[in-house]
Amino acid sequence: MHLSLGCRDPAHCTVAATVSSSTMSAASTVDPHPPHQQQQCDKVSSMEMEIPADLIIRIGESVFPLHKAVMVPKCGYIRRAVEAVATRPSSKGGADADADPPATVELDLSALPGGADAFDKAARYCYGANFEITPQNAAALRCAAAFLDMRHASADLAGRVDEFLARAALRALPGAVAVLRSCEAPGLRAAAEELGVARRAADAVARGVCAEALSLSYSSASRGPGWWKLELAALSPRSFGKVVTALRCRRAEPAVVAAAAAAYAELVLAEVLAAPQDRADHRALLESVVDVLPSPADAPGVPAPFLCRLLHAAVAAGASAKTCRDLELRVAAVLDQATAQDLLAVALDATGERVRNTDIVRRVVVAFVERQAAVTPAGERRSRRASMSGTTAATELGAARPGALEKVAMMVDEVAAEIATEEALPISKFVGVAGAVPKDARPSHDCLYRAVDIYLKTHPELDEIQREKVCSVMDPLKLSYQARTHASQNKRLPLQAALSALYYDELKLRSAATADVVLDTQSSAAGRACAQARAADAALARENEALRSELARMRAYLSGMERSKGGRSTPPSSPSRRAKKASFLGSVSRTMSRLNPFRSGGWMAKVTTSNAAGGGRQSKTMMQHVVTPKRRRASIS
Repeated sequence: MHLSLGCRDPAHCTVAATVSSSTMSAASTVDPHPPHQQQQCDKVSSMEMEIPADLIIRIGESVFPLHKAVMVPKCGYIRRAVEAVATRPSSKGGADADADPPATVELDLSALPGGADAFDKAARYCYGANFEITPQNAAALRCAAAFLDMRHASADLAGRVDEFLARAALRALPGAVAVLRSCEAPGLRAAAEELGVARRAADAVARGVCAEALSLSYSSASRGPGWWKLELAALSPRSFGKVVTALRCRRAEPAVVAAAAAAYAELVLAEVLAAPQDRADHRALLESVVDVLPSPADAPGVPAPFLCRLLHAAVAAGASAKTCRDLELRVAAVLDQATAQDLLAVALDATGERVRNTDIVRRVVVAFVERQAAVTPAGERRSRRASMSGTTAATELGAARPGALEKVAMMVDEVAAEIATEEALPISKFVGVAGAVPKDARPSHDCLYRAVDIYLKTHPELDEIQREKVCSVMDPLKLSYQARTHASQNKRLPLQAALSALYYDELKLRSAATADVVLDTQSSAAGRACAQARAADAALARENEALRSELARMRAYLSGMERSKGGRSTPPSSPSRRAKKASFLGSVSRTMSRLNPFRSGGWMAKVTTSNAAGGGRQSKTMMQHVVTPKRRRASIS
């Protein structure tokens, strides 16, 4: 059964009561009335088909002949418009001023969001015909329902569409992408933004991207990994920007944001490279993509090779200076993760055959060196000052990766060697690229010397001053022995560079010879001193051993004398016995003092001298008794 609404546009003349649901799985067939009212609605529709149309709706070139009895109760906008026409005073005077309002009312709804298609489905809903809501038309129906004020209990089309979005369309990533993509229609964008349909769809896409990127859904197993990237490619840059904003609001992982951005931009870049002749369209597309890319702080995992290719495409398409500078800074942030081929691709032209963009390569390398200087301890104060002035903060720069500057220096040397073969390359361009990295960042200048030699070989017409300018980027003192030997015999180098290499070799040989002589002298003097010390220690040890032996013999002799004289009956108080004992002790002390090798000083000499002095006093006392016998007193027996 078909229900004719009397539309004069062939595209909108026939309305199917039941629409096939084979167009998409996420679809809803809407029945505007409950089952118990279906029979009554059919009778009303049959009666209205026989009544002439009294409401004409014009939307662009489409005309819809309708009935006020059906549309006015269910559309607040049409009801207010019809009332305004009925109360409007007639422009004719006289008797016609009190005439009845016109039976037929014409309204122009060209400003309706969604256009004639959305109004066609809204009219079907008002007439009680079934129709299908899909993710492709859900946003237009929702905006049309809001415009027509169809939120009444008898015809709540807005509520029906919201229910479909919540239960079907926005629950899966493909449906959410379709809804978000439909919001980009020219006559629907502003209304979708105002009603929040675009925001809800972008949030649903962000939720699906997080689930797919983290492999949390069952779709990845059935459709294969990475299928969701193709879904993102259908979005416009404006819609993708909403998805990135939704990802940030959901506090998604930086890896997820980076994966989504890289996937979307990769597909857009493939489209741009597939048709390089459409420069105007591609320029606008690339500028839009770069604008919606997340910052390096939010998505540090965007691959460096991809950014280099994107920069090359933007330059080839003639993108704005702002877009190219933004991409240069992004490449500089991850330059240590790129290769020499990636950086060389930036320097080539659109065909990839001639060197044209050396200034871009130089700016990228200089920006990388400045970032490295800002994140080092020496540049911490500069970073703090820059953050206070409103420029890039130190936290956005990230931590310095160890060995990054050395790796970039080697990469620049390889790129310099590649571009040195370009015959039309000026000296300033070559020196600008090769000298973008500080000289002290390279542990060895062999690769840089190779690039300089290639440039001099490619440009043999250079004079001495020009060759010196080319060689100013390298330091001959940082060349290896093989490189210095080659440089000293290289006739292409200027005389100053060759002499510097020869002077360094001569200076190094002299320094090595002097160091060897000094080392030999120091080692021989130290050996002699050690030998003399060992000889002195041995002599002192022998003298000490002899002294110990003499002391042992004297103790043995004294012990024998005491034992041999112990049996005699001489009274202990006899003066002669004491005198002999004292004289004997004195002679022993004197003998020991003569045998002492330290008698000039030391504790043994002092002890011996003290004993000898005591013995001398005792001997003198005894001699007095012997010489003056008349003073002696007879012993008392």
